[in-house]
Amino acid sequence: MRLVLALLLLLAPIAMAQPFTTPRSTTTLLSEATSVAPGQPFRVALDQSLSRGWHIYWSNPGDAGAPPEITWTLPEGATASGLQFPAPSRIAYGPLVNFGYQNSATFLASITPPASLRPGESLSITAVANWLICAEICIPEEARFTLTLPVEAISRPAPGQAGRFAAAEAALPRPLPFPARIGFAGSAGALEITALPPGGLREAFFFPAIPALIDNAAPQPLAVEAGRLTLGLTRGTAPLPSAIEGVLALTDSQGIRQAYAINLPPGPMPALTPVLPLWQALLFAMLGGLILNLMPCVFPILAMKAVGLARLAGEDRGQIRAHAASYSAGVVLSFLAIGAALLGLRLAGSAAGWGFQFTQPGFVALMAWVMLAVGLNLSGAYAMAGPVLSGQARRGHAGSFFTGALAVLVATPCTAPFMAVALGAAMALPPLPMLLVFAAMGLGLALPYALLGLAPGLASLLPRPGLWMERLRQALAWPMYAASAWLVWVLAQLAGPHGVALALLGGLLVGFAAWALGRAQRGGGRLARLGALSAALAALALLPVFLGTTPPPGLNSGPYEPWSAARVEALRAEGRPVFVNLTAAWCISCKVNELVALDTAAVQAGFTTAGVTQLVGDWTRGDSAITALLRAHGREGVPLYLFYPAQGAPPVMLPQILTEGIVLRAIGGAG
Repeated sequence: MRLVLALLLLLAPIAMAQPFTTPRSTTTLLSEATSVAPGQPFRVALDQSLSRGWHIYWSNPGDAGAPPEITWTLPEGATASGLQFPAPSRIAYGPLVNFGYQNSATFLASITPPASLRPGESLSITAVANWLICAEICIPEEARFTLTLPVEAISRPAPGQAGRFAAAEAALPRPLPFPARIGFAGSAGALEITALPPGGLREAFFFPAIPALIDNAAPQPLAVEAGRLTLGLTRGTAPLPSAIEGVLALTDSQGIRQAYAINLPPGPMPALTPVLPLWQALLFAMLGGLILNLMPCVFPILAMKAVGLARLAGEDRGQIRAHAASYSAGVVLSFLAIGAALLGLRLAGSAAGWGFQFTQPGFVALMAWVMLAVGLNLSGAYAMAGPVLSGQARRGHAGSFFTGALAVLVATPCTAPFMAVALGAAMALPPLPMLLVFAAMGLGLALPYALLGLAPGLASLLPRPGLWMERLRQALAWPMYAASAWLVWVLAQLAGPHGVALALLGGLLVGFAAWALGRAQRGGGRLARLGALSAALAALALLPVFLGTTPPPGLNSGPYEPWSAARVEALRAEGRPVFVNLTAAWCISCKVNELVALDTAAVQAGFTTAGVTQLVGDWTRGDSAITALLRAHGREGVPLYLFYPAQGAPPVMLPQILTEGIVLRAIGGAG
């Protein structure tokens, strides 16, 4: 019986070409059919088994590589389809991320024989396959395969091949059965899937069909809530096509992976966090603006507010209302201006977030000079119209208005509780509701001062003006000098020693302008006024020079490493926990958190005990990859703290105001 079976196998038509074998791989051309029928399609498969450590590539190979190709030689009248690629995996190599396959891969194609064939004849197929196989080095390989299959009236399946072809078909991406949309805004983007079935989802990744459409190495943060999946994306350099194709790979909590084919027209960017109702966004914006009064970056402006409040104690109700309205208008209009600027930059395709102006050395230098000028005014070097800045009994309200505007500008290095959620919601809203959220934030910041306009009688509770007010005014100049010195330190991180030298020169010119203006106000004549104007213009003329400055090289010390998406991926692939700190030199909230909650001995010991790798992303001068990561988590500015637990669990986003307990509980809870 065994002999008969062996003879039958020897006499059976061959449904597999001679394998091509190298030390790196074994490649075979298989046929689904052992005989074919005229005009009836059948499938063939290019099957590759790879040696350990070697990989081949998907149709879009990612940052490097080349996909397999096959050239057919067929009889006249026969046709062949293109290769069907199974869903790929990410293959990280240093800072690059490639898309391809390890261990094995099977590529399907369909062959249609000529309808003119007759039973008893044979169909001869020749295929020349080329592929690039890589490990530490890359080697191009080529193989020639020939299949000769008999022609019968009805095709017959090849024995033992059904399971192999079924597995290859299962590895292909399926049509997406859920509603979906995809869109980009500047360098950030998102893919949204709705009506997902219930069940845990551990990981998702989008593989674009077009090379360089997205930044392959950038993280794709996943958010799942109430059947809605949102995957953050980062734009690459390729132009946006009319339809975005690719593969979405989803891995559930049990480790089962499903792949779906994506073909969607690009549209508005989906919100990366659940969009708040407008009323809730407005409420959070007002609360965030109100709390912003207590943040450290606004402390210098509180000095000017204190002087203004003291001066208002002696004014009538009409003057109190007018000054409160002027200050509030300065705050609200400045918030609207920032919102409009962010909207314009976003529509123009630029990456900009909360505090974006502090990434520009020229702006930081200008703010340092303004703080110095305000301090000199409070010290009595010169007088400025308006009670908020000078304390003089003048009826003009420009000082109150511009104090409000200045309060907003120096507040942007801070992000108060509720603000981050409100800002994230605002950037996902249409233009008019977005600007309403920024106006509500301004109203919250101005609220303590605006209360004087609603209830002017509160001013009667303040002490009456007197000599004490002059002494207080001069004492409050020192927080302004401290703010100016801090901004020069920030400038050192942005523009290096050359930038600091320019800032000091500009500060000298500002000081001379203030002295000359004071002399002119005390009867110094036109020459003193001309000197003040010339010095101020000379300082402003220095601002374009800051465009040519370069930041100093980053210094890594202690347990910190620089953040990169590739480094996060590599650490997570090893199953290690990771703490990501996105910060900036000008972000006072960040520095306070680092002082009281991150750099303490207890927290550092906790990181060490848990084996946590600490990565720091520096947004001081702006960075498109960090901007994309911020927006992927619904944030428009720093700080952002992410803790990635071990073994690939989803990241935990920590609050923007930290304590030692919050950080230690996050580490311990994940552990």
